[in-house]
Amino acid sequence: MSPKGASTVKLTKHEHACVVLEKDGATFVIDPGVFSPNAADIIAGADAVLLTHEHADHVHEGALSAALGARPELPVYAPAAMAGMFSAHAGQFTPVGAGDEFTIGDFTISVHGTDHAIIHPDIPTIANVGYLIDESVYHPGDAYFVPAASVTTLLLPTSGPWMKLGEAADYVRAVRPEHMVSIHDLLLSETGKMINSQFLGEQGLTGIPLTQVDLGNSITL
Repeated sequence: MSPKGASTVKLTKHEHACVVLEKDGATFVIDPGVFSPNAADIIAGADAVLLTHEHADHVHEGALSAALGARPELPVYAPAAMAGMFSAHAGQFTPVGAGDEFTIGDFTISVHGTDHAIIHPDIPTIANVGYLIDESVYHPGDAYFVPAASVTTLLLPTSGPWMKLGEAADYVRAVRPEHMVSIHDLLLSETGKMINSQFLGEQGLTGIPLTQVDLGNSITL
């Protein structure tokens, strides 16, 4: 799924919305949260940490703070609203927002979106950003924001208190990726994953293949 002549990207799936991407000796992790019992090990293997928003299922604050203390060269990229979480390591924190671009090794990353999906009108909305890697792979965090860019592989949230299956299908139709990988899926049973694949996958409402990656396993993009 990489453009012809480009280096391939290895994606490793961890619990919930946590993924690790590797290419040409560079490695970074997106959203290592509290649902990953080995979050400290995942972070230890990364050159950088990207966070989409502040919810604990996307950021293991204890593990990340410990890693920042042990590795002063480790950078964290996250919405500006999260700066207070990392005040003890302010020099390692880079606030990012829609329109920003940065690099990690040979990876190029652009930032999209501003807000978390609405869970309920009584619950305040928080900042949420999505990351488009190498103009190809998109991790939206907890939002169905459609980036103004072509997406080859969409990391699609498929469960959660804010997620509705019909909205997920419409989101995929709007983004129009070539391929999808299920993330944000810890709340799903095996039956739930099967149903989601039937509704959201190639034979369902989107006509686009949806891959379920087992925990700890990797695929090449």
